Amino acid sequence: MSSIIFSILSIYVFIVMGYVAKRSFKERIDDKTITLINVYFLQVFLTFWGLLIRPIDISLLYAPSIYFVIVVLILIISAFGAKLLFESKKEYSIATVAAIIGNTGNLGIPINIAIFGEESIPYTTVVNLVNVFVVYTIGVYYYSRGSYDAKTSLTNIIKLPILWAAIVAILLSVYKVHIHESIMNMLMMGAYASMTMQLFLFGIYLYGTKIKEISKKLLIWVMALKFVVLPLTAFIVLSNLDLEPMIKGIVFIELMMPLAVANVNIASLYECKPRVVTALVFVSSFLFLGVVFVAVKVLSYL
Repeated sequence: MSSIIFSILSIYVFIVMGYVAKRSFKERIDDKTITLINVYFLQVFLTFWGLLIRPIDISLLYAPSIYFVIVVLILIISAFGAKLLFESKKEYSIATVAAIIGNTGNLGIPINIAIFGEESIPYTTVVNLVNVFVVYTIGVYYYSRGSYDAKTSLTNIIKLPILWAAIVAILLSVYKVHIHESIMNMLMMGAYASMTMQLFLFGIYLYGTKIKEISKKLLIWVMALKFVVLPLTAFIVLSNLDLEPMIKGIVFIELMMPLAVANVNIASLYECKPRVVTALVFVSSFLFLGVVFVAVKVLSYL
């Protein structure tokens, strides 16, 4: 259990740094500029490096396929329910998509290693790959819909270089194209810079964010989807599948991850109440500190 706690707490260092930096320098730190640099440049390195560091094995795609099916089920539930509950376009977008974009990479991979060992890495890698596509297709569409029409939102998906980088990286991996070590080192530098910047940006948005100012209805809705509806759906689906317990456990744990900081990046990019999204990410991360231990106990019943 201590390894799980350290895996969670270690990433909070950069969040605190971002918060302190914004508190110290205020308007001299431009949130939108950092978002643009991260999304349009640094995350391209992260995508390439993340997908090329280990060969993609087609035989591993069963686990991420289940992950994706469960995510789509929750998306349908959340889209229908949010339509009835939220009149504001921006709140509807947040309520629909926030809960399904979990931190499967920065947090999900180390926590699964802590629980299942390094043999979990191939599975968590491909699950994270699916999550990347969820973030930059479904996530971009709904956060963009908070400010734009459907056509523009679909165009915004195509405009992002991350999606194209992922497609190119997958093709290179599938066809086993050798990438020179010096290029991989360069990609790794950009990838770590992106992860650090993403956490730093989260800390920046935390400054000035007041949880009490968030709509209680939105807060309860997103947290209920994340930590009640999603795990119940995942448990029902996974318990009825004939799979290795470890694979079931990995999918379940990845689905339980708190809201990803990527939510903040995209909400900021399309001006869809990024401070509200930041607060939701913060609350989910805080609740996760207790929920993760319940999730580990549930694994024995899958």
